[in-house]
Amino acid sequence: MIIVLGLILLVVAAVVAVAGIFSNTGSGHAVGNAFAVFGHHMTGSTGTLFLFGIIVGAVGMLGLGMLLASARRGAVARRGLRHSRRETAAVSKRRDEVVEQRDTARARAASAADDRDGLAQERDALAEQRDDLARQRDDLAEERDELAGRQGGAGEQTAGTRVAPMPTDYGDSVPRHGHRRPHLLGGRAAGRR
Repeated sequence: MIIVLGLILLVVAAVVAVAGIFSNTGSGHAVGNAFAVFGHHMTGSTGTLFLFGIIVGAVGMLGLGMLLASARRGAVARRGLRHSRRETAAVSKRRDEVVEQRDTARARAASAADDRDGLAQERDALAEQRDDLARQRDDLAEERDELAGRQGGAGEQTAGTRVAPMPTDYGDSVPRHGHRRPHLLGGRAAGRR
């Protein structure tokens, strides 16, 4: 709508300019000696003066148009700069969030690695304890076998193969503390302490 209105105004101005120039030509419309621009006296008809006015007006409008276009470009550039700064701030904020998430993930990974290393050390310590206990068990089994070999002679019996109660050195069949049988390895009755 504004373009159509501007085009109509331009056509009307052109018609008025042409009519003003051609209707004021000739010797009957001469410019007097009183008209001067920057010390230069204008001679000719009033139509010529009107043509010079149109040229000066067109140059003025061209300058004004350039000024407004420059201001418009400046406003667009400032708007683009503000938009760019907002985008940069958003990207910077997002980058900071990603860096923070990465640092948190690294800290968690380091903590998990420390926990894993601690558990591995604990596992190794428990394995060493297990191996020590197994050696102690084997040593005790060897001692038991040696003691059983010394005491039993050729007729060696173990708790798993025995079918009758083991003989005791005690003549008393009722042991102390309410137990009915003597301790398997020590030969004495096991009691509560």
